[in-house]
Amino acid sequence: MRRILAAGGLAMCLALAVPVAAVAVQPDEVLADPVMEHRAREISAKLRCPVCQSETIDESNAQVARDLRLLVRERLVAGDSDAEVIDYVVERYGEYVLFEPVASGSNLILWYAGPAMLIAGLGIGFAFVRSRRRPEAPVEELSESEKTRLAELLRD
Repeated sequence: MRRILAAGGLAMCLALAVPVAAVAVQPDEVLADPVMEHRAREISAKLRCPVCQSETIDESNAQVARDLRLLVRERLVAGDSDAEVIDYVVERYGEYVLFEPVASGSNLILWYAGPAMLIAGLGIGFAFVRSRRRPEAPVEELSESEKTRLAELLRD
């Protein structure tokens, strides 16, 4: 019995460890030409579902994602290059649909804001730690009168 439970537990762990790609592409959407289908999948991996936001259009079950998958395949069949298909989708839906936005124009602020904030934070942290380190004040020797007074206080 213990062996069966151990084997079942091992099988469960292996099943959970194997990444399973969530693909929502329907059989009627798949192109007959495997090369064209591969190109469509590569393009779809670069496009975000406008509804789901964190999923590619291949992973999403939303209707707009299905429409985008069909649109990508239509454009490929029409003879567009990969770049032309992506440009067409971006023109219709905006740059938001790209998982990796182009690093140009106002997007440069977003690309460089993270590293700039990290450097600024490190600088502020360094300055704070450095300001907390104060050199110890030099200890002055007691004068003879102070030594005498201290000795009197300690006797009492």
